[in-house]
Amino acid sequence: MSKKRYFRPLLQVGPALPDEAITLGGGWTWFTHLEVLSRGAAPEIIATADAPAEVLAHLTAPRLANTGLATDRANVMGILNATPDSFSDGGDHAVAEDAVRAGVAMQAAGAGILDIGGESTRPGAQTVDPKEEIRRVEPVVQGLKAAGVDAILSVDTRKADVAQSALAAGASLVNDVSGFTFDPALAPLSAQAAALVCVMHGPADPATMQDNPTYDNVLLDVFDFLEERIAALESHGIPRGRIIADPGIGFGKTLEHNLALLARLSLFHALGVPILLGASRKRFIGTISETQVAKDRVPGSLGVALAALSHGVQVLRVHDVPQTVQAIALWRAAMMGEQK
Repeated sequence: MSKKRYFRPLLQVGPALPDEAITLGGGWTWFTHLEVLSRGAAPEIIATADAPAEVLAHLTAPRLANTGLATDRANVMGILNATPDSFSDGGDHAVAEDAVRAGVAMQAAGAGILDIGGESTRPGAQTVDPKEEIRRVEPVVQGLKAAGVDAILSVDTRKADVAQSALAAGASLVNDVSGFTFDPALAPLSAQAAALVCVMHGPADPATMQDNPTYDNVLLDVFDFLEERIAALESHGIPRGRIIADPGIGFGKTLEHNLALLARLSLFHALGVPILLGASRKRFIGTISETQVAKDRVPGSLGVALAALSHGVQVLRVHDVPQTVQAIALWRAAMMGEQK
């Protein structure tokens, strides 16, 4: 039986494209070669002409069409944690009025998505009762809509009851850190609501996710998980064009795991869906930069975000929206040689 092969586009950015270059998903990166990975074998490099047709079809399929989000540049998702205990900003937006004010400012700064969460998923966090989670999230969604915010509102939850409340209040994206494995009712609900969904690789229980996480091959294991979950979501009636995938940096992963994923992040484009990266202010940034206070990790967070742009990542989930938007604009100008 032949081994499964995984195809990672070796992405490039710049104003001059060779004749054989293929554009990734209608975006800003392109490639002429791919790295072929398989378990227990050394990687090899092949030209696009030698890649299977179905692989190239997944890599070139348009991303984020008909969603209201940008397709030719990275979209910024601003984090609005309506919680008292999130790892970086717990308590900052625990009062609904503060969260709404912050969300309005994030949209003004350039965020196209606002991700509202009422349950911390930091390492060691305990599960929040759905009623309490709804109490935290629903007034924020309602307040943002009342304030005239037209960014896509995302509900960061693992629970169908919470998602249903948020969708009824005006949210249109469901972002589940458990990859739609925690609550079996969440995928059918999302399908019925015709919501966008983000499926993340992560454990069902954040309380224990950092207890000696192990993988056979973290890159390929995460890819396989996301591939299986995307197929499951499609089986519930959610079209691939409404699915976003997130490799789950920092969720059940060591520093070495996180770096292995970041170094070959472009592999996940072979899933045929937009990729979201949520690395903002996370512990590995503090470890590498020797920065203990999460809010002091903005420079490191920007460094990871700009590296993700070179990997063609379509959505960046961040705490620091103005700084990220400015960094993206300057990165594009420097790499493309023109202001857009």
